[in-house]
Amino acid sequence: MRVRRARMIRTTDVRSRRTGALALLLAAGFSILSLAPALAEPQHGLSVFGDLKYPADFKHFDYVNPDAPKGGKASQIGTAGLTTFDSFNMFILKGDAAQGMELVFDSLMARAHDEADAVYGLVAETADVAPDKMSVTFKMRPEAKFADGSPVTADDVVFSFETIKAKGHPAFSIPIRDVKSVEAIDPHTVRYTFEGTLVRDLPITVATLPILSKAYYTTHDFEKTSLEPPLGSGPYKVGPFKAGTYVTYVRRADYWAKDLPVNRGHYNFDEVRYEYYRDRTLELEGLLAGNIDFREEFTSKDWATGYDRQPVKDGRIKLLTLPDERPSGAQGFFINTRREKFKDVRVREALGLAFDFEWSNKNLFFGLYTRTASYFENSDLKAVGLPSPEKLALLEPFRDKLPAAVFGEPVSPPVTDGSGNNRAQLRQAAKLLADAGWQQTPQGVRNAAGQPLSIEILMDSPSFERIIAPYVKILKSIGIDATMRMVDAAQYERRMKDFDFDLTTQRYALRLTPGIELKNFWGSQAAATNGSFNLAGIADPVLDQLIDKIVAAKSRAELVTATRAADRVLRAGYYWVPQWYKGAHNLAFWDKFSWPETKPKYERGALETWWYDEAKAGALGKR
Repeated sequence: MRVRRARMIRTTDVRSRRTGALALLLAAGFSILSLAPALAEPQHGLSVFGDLKYPADFKHFDYVNPDAPKGGKASQIGTAGLTTFDSFNMFILKGDAAQGMELVFDSLMARAHDEADAVYGLVAETADVAPDKMSVTFKMRPEAKFADGSPVTADDVVFSFETIKAKGHPAFSIPIRDVKSVEAIDPHTVRYTFEGTLVRDLPITVATLPILSKAYYTTHDFEKTSLEPPLGSGPYKVGPFKAGTYVTYVRRADYWAKDLPVNRGHYNFDEVRYEYYRDRTLELEGLLAGNIDFREEFTSKDWATGYDRQPVKDGRIKLLTLPDERPSGAQGFFINTRREKFKDVRVREALGLAFDFEWSNKNLFFGLYTRTASYFENSDLKAVGLPSPEKLALLEPFRDKLPAAVFGEPVSPPVTDGSGNNRAQLRQAAKLLADAGWQQTPQGVRNAAGQPLSIEILMDSPSFERIIAPYVKILKSIGIDATMRMVDAAQYERRMKDFDFDLTTQRYALRLTPGIELKNFWGSQAAATNGSFNLAGIADPVLDQLIDKIVAAKSRAELVTATRAADRVLRAGYYWVPQWYKGAHNLAFWDKFSWPETKPKYERGALETWWYDEAKAGALGKR
């Protein structure tokens, strides 16, 4: 299943919805990255804590087929989990943006998906970071053009930054708040100037911002949702669409950057189409019926049993599992601590004790998943064991403000025998509730005022009912008035943006080198900003300072130390009920595609580097 996510999509077992096009945009290249040591001269790319893999004269990335044929069509269920859209404006908080809009826009630099954090020149030919790291200057390619033939200039870059910072979605505006100014030095040179001490990430952050047309947005209101296809300079333009049903992107034969090294072997389909279904079962049926070409399977039950159908048996539909080598991140039921009933950490801990993952994995997931424990799961950033002297040096100044658990073995979820009979954990949960002032009565747990402990778990997909229902049953067994609440896509999105929920599922998919985006995930300012990704409302001054340490880290060792310290603090706060992860992509598709021999280490690669295979499609009779 898919789950809402803050950044990049990963394999999960619940449905995602929130800011799907934005998440894809971040994953596709407008990522929030970090900065290498100060550069002495203009460079063709930027990387983190080290050298670039590719030299200035590289011809293409290693994970593409530079001679991949162009042509054909590819339809898919997008990986962002949206079930509807009502706008092509992915830059603002308002509305549900269509998936795939990142295909319409270019940025100054583009991501390499076989390096932990590296970008190379796209609209910008070079980047020059000042020795003091307080500014970066980009030299732009004069041949860069928007789809209407107008040039992409430094004025467009300045306009894009200023508009997004002042009016854009928090996922864009928060990471660039320490950019002091931007100026056009000449028509093809732009300089960003920074302020403060947390500037390590900013050069690559601004390098990966989307570039908007100043002329276009002079006559179009940036702050309004719109189904008028916007003007961009990217490889595709919006084609036929039906709001909430499908959207098509048509490859631009006149795309100015089609032969640049960062683009060779990409954008191989003449037409890319995203289909919208309101139900996971219907998605699967749509694939099996030939109405969809490609789908990543996020439901373990369907992957185990749903593909025992004729098109799979006779080989017309292929099943492929690819490794997912990226950090798994944090997925769980996040608890809205803005609500008074969840402010006591003992209540939150009790909610975690009531979730029996081992039973769910055995009976619902066919044993395909592993329990998540860390906010930085499946990476070297995960806290393990007792804190090292280096971590203690960061944590000791805050000892009087932190729970004792931070200084021991990191908090991890309980483990049951999978029988569904987790009485020991439930007794512990009941005691925690009692200690927090919630006493057992014949009518359930009540506080001193006689009010029940009511919990609503908000969801937007019926496919998650089979997971929430057993959890609700267990919560009721210890006296909690727990319910599931299913809402439609639009209502779910509004309630998430307004933090109008008790518990909901979120996925934070993190980079190998996390940075300023952590403020939007778990920072105090984000907790008070509608539309931010800080769903739990985490507002901890100690954590804010540790995030600052992460952002300011000057070496990988410093970064790992600070991140593991932050992980300890987060886990000791019991802000979530951890769920699960799976380090693989399960793909199902009609046998009409081919792909490079090498998969990008830190991305799925499909369909981004795949191409339409005329011979295979002919054998299927499928066009």
